[in-house]
Amino acid sequence: MSLAVVFTLAAAGAGLVVRAQPTSDRRTSGFEVQEATIGGIQDAIRNKQITTRGVVDAYLRRIKAYNGTCVQEPQGILGPIKTIAHAGQINALSTLNLRPAARATRGFDPRKARTLTSTVDDAPNMPDALETAAEQDQRFAQTGRLVGPLHGVVFAVKDQYDTFDMRTTSGADVDYANDRPPADATFVKRLREAGAIILAKANLAEYAVDGARSSFGGTFCNPYDTEREPGMSSAGSATAVAANLATCAIAEETVVSVRWPASVNSVVGLAPTQELVSRQGMMGAGLNTRVGPICRTVQDTAKVLDAYAGYDPKDELTVYSIGRKPQQPFASSANATRLDGLRIGVLREYMRPSLLTKADEESIALVNRAIASLRTLGATIVDPGAEGELFTSCIRRYAPELLNASFARQYPDLFPTGSTDQIASLLDLHANPARVAATLSLRTLNAGGFGPAGEGKYMINRYLRERGDANIKSNADLITKARFYQDPNFPDRKQAREQTERAATLDMSARLQGRFAVQTILLQCMQEQQLDALVSPMSTVPPRKLTAPREPVSNGRNAIGWSLIGQQGFPAITVPAGFTTAVWDRLPDGDGTRLSGPVPAAIPVGVDFIARPFGEPLLFRIASAYEAATHHRRPPPEFGPVH
Repeated sequence: MSLAVVFTLAAAGAGLVVRAQPTSDRRTSGFEVQEATIGGIQDAIRNKQITTRGVVDAYLRRIKAYNGTCVQEPQGILGPIKTIAHAGQINALSTLNLRPAARATRGFDPRKARTLTSTVDDAPNMPDALETAAEQDQRFAQTGRLVGPLHGVVFAVKDQYDTFDMRTTSGADVDYANDRPPADATFVKRLREAGAIILAKANLAEYAVDGARSSFGGTFCNPYDTEREPGMSSAGSATAVAANLATCAIAEETVVSVRWPASVNSVVGLAPTQELVSRQGMMGAGLNTRVGPICRTVQDTAKVLDAYAGYDPKDELTVYSIGRKPQQPFASSANATRLDGLRIGVLREYMRPSLLTKADEESIALVNRAIASLRTLGATIVDPGAEGELFTSCIRRYAPELLNASFARQYPDLFPTGSTDQIASLLDLHANPARVAATLSLRTLNAGGFGPAGEGKYMINRYLRERGDANIKSNADLITKARFYQDPNFPDRKQAREQTERAATLDMSARLQGRFAVQTILLQCMQEQQLDALVSPMSTVPPRKLTAPREPVSNGRNAIGWSLIGQQGFPAITVPAGFTTAVWDRLPDGDGTRLSGPVPAAIPVGVDFIARPFGEPLLFRIASAYEAATHHRRPPPEFGPVH
């Protein structure tokens, strides 16, 4: 295929925006990678419609067409940005797995090189994506068999994860002596062993915090509206899949960073049970971090999980997965058409209209339609009603006793002033739960927050020590030896690293106790109502404009979605639930902000399904039946076929 490329200058002082337009020169076998599934790609390879190398080439053409800069950068990549409507670019991928000659031949920016510390890059034990694809073609020609269950499947991997053949800096613009780590993360190694082709590192919010920007990769955008944010830190992974720059991608979730990007990009994202997947080889891994696949279908998401789930001696938490993986592949559960016999509870706590704003209304309506679809599919829906709450009375019975000291800190008014006897008050609350604060619900339940201050410093320094780089050895080096962007619209990354550096102690006990307590409460609340699973909005607020104020917290709801249950180890999957017709945006207004709208906008909305720990097979059953009945996934219209 050839590309006719039209260059347009966006505005005075803007960077060059590249838009690819189809031409009539279509030299293909008829197979189109846009919206291709794992099964579709492999059938095409078996039927000799396309080679594995041809699949990689096709994705590279799409990357060339659509992965350019999507914002104006009048002061360069580290300066303030301005948005571009209909940019035709998303900047989802920061690094490409191509040797120098292959990258140059295809006209990719040198900054996309798979390493900046080896200009030669000729190590024979590091084949690039094209060489790996050619080897798969050769083996298929010799044997007539695919090399593994992910043969020909092209991946983008969030830059937070180690890839031995590609630059790994978690989005930071920092000069490692060797920007490639010494080994793959465990799950990356398992993907490759299954036949996956790792084509790119996905751009991310630097160090996997908040915001659609990194100092090295730059700003990335939502393909459904390039002026809007594409989700949390894993949004490069989600947008790459949404715009068909990869078959699937790997993301990471500490808060909502698999599910929110999946939701606002009309793709499927799984945040698995914490203990099911190894975190080894992750920069900044923590107690809540989960390695999650993002694909365009439920079936593909399950196939990816099959490739890498399970015990890893390098991650002690995965010891809990021993004996708890299903005997049948996860993918065998992802072809359901009915949900008869299941009881699914509706988390109305997260969608009560009286507690929310105009910004939430249409997303809630779409989730209500999803709930109606589940009922049509045969599920018994346990719904407390539009203004009801599924778990609140249960939580008020168990939270004081199980959370005890942390509950007392959160609700000091329930404990007599000056008294040091918390036990007496806790006994009274156990006997009379009606005395528990009326504000206590899933929206306010405190599970210990995001962890002790020392967790971030300990985990990043442990990672760097194990990496063994000659130049970057600690978080302190990341502060003094990196270049940081400066833009008031995005969090200050240097300031965050400096705050991390100030910690001097590590105490995970409160986090672990809180996690165990909340998990116990939620499991008990599910069991009391004989619930198999839960349904919930992922978020009820569409993504903001990149340079606009974010929707403020409203009765426990924040703009990025609901995180509590997943953070306690419960698996959750987000599936496309439809599109908005209009949104309400926040605008500056004096010292505050105001809602403005409605503004016509077709923005994706996702619905969450949640199961007990290690309940992924049930999640795939529910999600696949819902997906088959609704077909809400739509590709972004401005990122169509490239011929």
